[in-house]
Amino acid sequence: MEPLLWLLVPLTAALGASLWAWYASRPHPMDVWTDVDRYDRLRASLGRAADGPRPPAAPANGPS
Repeated sequence: MEPLLWLLVPLTAALGASLWAWYASRPHPMDVWTDVDRYDRLRASLGRAADGPRPPAAPANGPS
């Protein structure tokens, strides 16, 4: 019975690999417009951060 129990290891690995392959190969729904909107918002916020006001520089000798 113990040798048959060792056959469960490759059987389980094969079953897991086949389930993973099935899941990876099926088409996943994509929402292209949501990704484009996200990219535009990120680009706009990075543009605002680059053009925004800069804080005043701290004194070189530290706080007094």
